[in-house]
Amino acid sequence: MTNQSGMQVAILGGGCFWCLEAVFLEARGVLKVESGYMGGHDDNPTYEQVCAGATGHAEVVRIVFDAGAIEYHDLLEIFFTIHDPTTLNRQGNDVGTQYRSVIFVDSPEQEATARQVIAEMACVWDAPIVTQVQPAGTWHKAEDEHQNYFSRHPLQGYCALVVAPKVTKFLTTFAGRLT
Repeated sequence: MTNQSGMQVAILGGGCFWCLEAVFLEARGVLKVESGYMGGHDDNPTYEQVCAGATGHAEVVRIVFDAGAIEYHDLLEIFFTIHDPTTLNRQGNDVGTQYRSVIFVDSPEQEATARQVIAEMACVWDAPIVTQVQPAGTWHKAEDEHQNYFSRHPLQGYCALVVAPKVTKFLTTFAGRLT
């Protein structure tokens, strides 16, 4: 999704949305990150329903970025570095289709870039990449308590043990792409 000012939107799912949101908020050129749900069949999914696997939705982040400061390709490189795209419907202890690795695209250009980056990343991973590339559907913003979760709860168990290491990995691997 693009407008005249160069702002674009990327929608990515790679496990718990708290992890992705915390990382992408640190990336230069990212203007806004929201946690939410996409890809399911329920018109009004709740966190509890999505976590139970009852809606078919994936936990995703909606990233609004300035394409003049960071390219979609770069966002996808970060995405493939901070999660494991080789585990089907799983990220660590988070198991279920709601944690699938997925890129929701809204244009032929985004789809081509997504497939290109998957091909580039195939040589990085020891197992086949199972990341899905699907047309973007209806965006469902997650409840307010899930927005900016890591920054508000850095010492919460999951945040300290799972989210913080992903943020640290991003900060060390992509030091030149920080806000």
